[in-house]
Amino acid sequence: MIDSDTALERCSDLVARARRAGADAADAVARANSSESVSVRLGQLEDVERSESESIGLRVFVGQRSASIRTSDFSAAGFDELVSRALSMARLAPVDDYAGLAPEERLLSGPPPDLDLADAHEPDPEQLRAAALEAEDAARAVDGVTNSNGGGAGFSRSVVALVTSHGFARGYGATGHSLSASVVAGEAGGLETDYAYRTAHHREDMPAPAEIGRRAGERAVARLGATSLPGGAMPVVFDPRIGNGLIGHLLDAMSGPAVARKSSFLIGRREEALFDPAIRIVEDPLRCRGLRSRPFDGEGLACTPRTLVEDSCIFGWMTNAASARQLGEKLTGHASRGGAGTPGVSASNVHMEPGTLGPEALMEDIADGLYVTGVFGQGVNGVTGDYSRGAHGFRIRDGKLAGAVSEITIAGNLLDMFRALVPANDLEFRYAINVPTLRIDGMTVAGT
Repeated sequence: MIDSDTALERCSDLVARARRAGADAADAVARANSSESVSVRLGQLEDVERSESESIGLRVFVGQRSASIRTSDFSAAGFDELVSRALSMARLAPVDDYAGLAPEERLLSGPPPDLDLADAHEPDPEQLRAAALEAEDAARAVDGVTNSNGGGAGFSRSVVALVTSHGFARGYGATGHSLSASVVAGEAGGLETDYAYRTAHHREDMPAPAEIGRRAGERAVARLGATSLPGGAMPVVFDPRIGNGLIGHLLDAMSGPAVARKSSFLIGRREEALFDPAIRIVEDPLRCRGLRSRPFDGEGLACTPRTLVEDSCIFGWMTNAASARQLGEKLTGHASRGGAGTPGVSASNVHMEPGTLGPEALMEDIADGLYVTGVFGQGVNGVTGDYSRGAHGFRIRDGKLAGAVSEITIAGNLLDMFRALVPANDLEFRYAINVPTLRIDGMTVAGT
């Protein structure tokens, strides 16, 4: 797999070829990935996978027309063919008044910050196999677990490099460790399954495999005997691994491209009190070893920590260059890039600050409610904010968890849900978006 320096050299070469061939401006992004994973089931090795990939994407501008294309052919002839095709496509593309590279004066200058995203230690296949077996064994040892969907362990390395025709050239690398276990509890006619999964850049930041397995087994067993529950309006409490999805919907609605397309339920509500004044939602793309940390965005701007929600209101829209121009807004350093195509928008390392009550205290006055540990379905309308998802979890009776429930639907509107949201004090940093346990009163719950 190529390293960061080689990726930068190839991006620079491709951009130079595009400029010589007639592009008014261009940028190139290279990505390289290698990964190895081991999966086991019922104590036996089931699969070993190894993959490597390298690709480079070119975006060219001819006036206000643009096109992008990607290849895995890094030869000189391949680059020339890529440039020729990209320019031909751009000359036939429609005029876009908002197209263009990010302003040169806004680009990251100087060396990017070291975010400690790469682990020097690379586990070998036998170590991965041992970790996967340990996770599955711990899950199967939980009383009530009767079968296994398997355990897994993996390791990956990645490199990203971005070069623009107006002077930006930076790259960085990262590693990833992963552990998972998924098991089945119960007997025929009453089976339940659940899982546990963790990822981190450094192995020392991962929990022990046995902890992952034990958590998967306990979650599956806890779901046994699930029933439905009567419908109606009631308090709903979201487990942290599910509650972060609510903030994901908020981030989608704060996306500059979504606002520009008139497809966000937050349009016209930028100055509106959307949350309780005590709620703060923070983004820190420069957090050391953060899962989504990055030193610069997909257009070469420095990434900056910021408060996304404070004093009840959102800070504004998360923009890339095109949406900032279209909306007349400032650039915020949120551009994201895949291997090809125009930049999108994404946030990095988002968390909601914890509240003052523990999860038990947060629920103690709930006479009848629902604790959600899983949701499914795509019932979220990004234009209206209407929310309706299938769910499972536990019934809350007199402030205590009182048995598993499933085959239910929870519904509301995200605007109402945000205003009613109350966080507990149990925030942990495990995912790309992290929240504590969340309580929302007045949601509609429908059972069978």
